Amino acid sequence: MTTLASGTTPPSRKTTAQAPDALTRDALTVLQPGFTGTSAPDWLLRRIGEGLASVGLFGRNITSPEQLAALTARLRAEREDILVAIDEEGGDVTRLEARAGSSFPGNLALGAVDDTDLTRAVARELGRRLAECGVNFNWAPSADVNSNPDNPVIGVRSFGADPALVARHTAAYVEGLQSAGVVACTKHFPGHGDTDVDSHLDLPRISAGLDTLHSRELAPFRAAVAAGTRAVMSAHILLPALDPARPATLSPAALTGLLRAPADQGGLGFDGLIVTDGMEMRAISGTYGIARGSVLAIAAGADAICVGGGLADEDIVLRLRDALVTAVRDGELAEERLAEAAARVRALATWTSGPGAVEGTAPAPEIGLTAARRALTISRRTTHQPLTAPPFVAAFTPVANIAVGDETPWGLAAELERLLPGTATADYSAATMAELGTPAMIANVLTAAADRRIVAVVRDVHRHPWMADALGALLAARPDTVVVEMGVPQAPPAGALHIATHGAARVCGRAAAEVVAGKGAGG
Repeated sequence: MTTLASGTTPPSRKTTAQAPDALTRDALTVLQPGFTGTSAPDWLLRRIGEGLASVGLFGRNITSPEQLAALTARLRAEREDILVAIDEEGGDVTRLEARAGSSFPGNLALGAVDDTDLTRAVARELGRRLAECGVNFNWAPSADVNSNPDNPVIGVRSFGADPALVARHTAAYVEGLQSAGVVACTKHFPGHGDTDVDSHLDLPRISAGLDTLHSRELAPFRAAVAAGTRAVMSAHILLPALDPARPATLSPAALTGLLRAPADQGGLGFDGLIVTDGMEMRAISGTYGIARGSVLAIAAGADAICVGGGLADEDIVLRLRDALVTAVRDGELAEERLAEAAARVRALATWTSGPGAVEGTAPAPEIGLTAARRALTISRRTTHQPLTAPPFVAAFTPVANIAVGDETPWGLAAELERLLPGTATADYSAATMAELGTPAMIANVLTAAADRRIVAVVRDVHRHPWMADALGALLAARPDTVVVEMGVPQAPPAGALHIATHGAARVCGRAAAEVVAGKGAGG
């Protein structure tokens, strides 16, 4: 295969591969792997020719809509009905706009507005843009009820803490996304909202009883199933009330006994595709191992294995393929179960309409900014005066969780610079605090700001004591400081002007900057 200098490969020629047996083909079909680079590697094209039916894309694979469209066209030259998946929640979790920040606010902002027509419209436009680039499967929406405000990995990715609100917006999002021809993969079943551990790093445990599980966690998933979600993603979480031994991804009680079981038997009656969360996450890889975990997941009722966020080469594909084949031959995994899973993948592929999905979906390029503006919650003291000169922006920056990643910019300094040229900014972190101490760090802020107004940007200040201490000291020294909370607004409003954006997407920063500069509603 010849690779073009632009980093894309010509969509005109298929690779050739020796036809594998049905078992090996099925084992490849149930995998959703990733890869590195912005063009499809030879090994990936070969495996597609041998039966691989899905590919997962991440920020590292995308540089522009045009490049992404060329990449997906090359994949479809190999297999016309391939499922091209992406983790594009909008808001803080974006792969399509990983280097610039999302044009769409995330779930918490949409939940704060609480207009299901708006949520549906945002999801439809996001789906239209994905479909236009040839992406037809989205690992979204997050249907988790954020009942634990200290949750380190869900937070603004959730529509909120009220199960009924989360349920109606989950349904609206599913409807909007799938109206553009893109598969909605509702996650993280049976609900990741009541955790205080990030499953990327360890195995979370939820102590809630079955009554709470049914009334709180499952309500949004029931709504998603009723709305016709084509896929559901399992969570790597342990719920002893449901299965005291295995996390949901590996649990027959969770996947077969709860998600698949008919409603009259206490289940959700879901008959679509069940996809695992990333199997390289430590909750699985650090306990069962990726290969063993993948076998157990398929045996438990999963239909597709997501892997490739961290492990993204041919070796992991071959390891998992061979592990599934060996498990069948050794009698650890029923061949019929693997065949059933592969058949579900292929059936879903026939539903998707690929790039043609954008036909009939009118563009709505401003819907994301409209939603971000409506999501703002503004509190002010009577002494507050709108900014008329360029301010100093002090960004108190926490460590980003793995789902969000650290490559996506956040904040509002860039947007304020556009509105108030000459705006200056500096970042401050827990490491800065540990090195300097609170008094010295705030002295640094005051010196850098000089006679400028200060805009303090925080993210989940309620979860970070160092950030709360720094903000308190800054407000004591400069009560006229403007505070912009770009995470979950759990802490009481503070500052001369307080703006809660309900997320850190680029459009959320723009909406907040408009208010700070006195150029938006509420400014």
